[in-house]
Amino acid sequence: MAYNEALGERIASILTRKGVPYLEKHMFGGVAFMVDDKMTIGIVKEELMARVGPVAEAAALQKEGARIMDFAGRPMAGYVYVAPDAIDTDDQLEYWVDLCLQFNPLAKASKKKKK
Repeated sequence: MAYNEALGERIASILTRKGVPYLEKHMFGGVAFMVDDKMTIGIVKEELMARVGPVAEAAALQKEGARIMDFAGRPMAGYVYVAPDAIDTDDQLEYWVDLCLQFNPLAKASKKKKK
């Protein structure tokens, strides 16, 4: 298992309960949940990858278990990693899902690759 599949099921359950259409896309050795063709939230190994946006990033980093997302050794603005023990409860995980969904309408979709 390259990523925490149980966490993926929990995220999918929250998105489904909220009526949010999404697509799971396997990438970076984990999974990303795409909403409106934009990476919204994901899992890398055991950690949650939250796309919160640059405005909410500083406040998000103050939450217990959150740290700068340093994928491939360099920080990615607007993204944070969240440790597994900080998303143990459904309320904790839903907080992060909601934060990511709030930013999603403002996020830019990645450019489509030409075939």
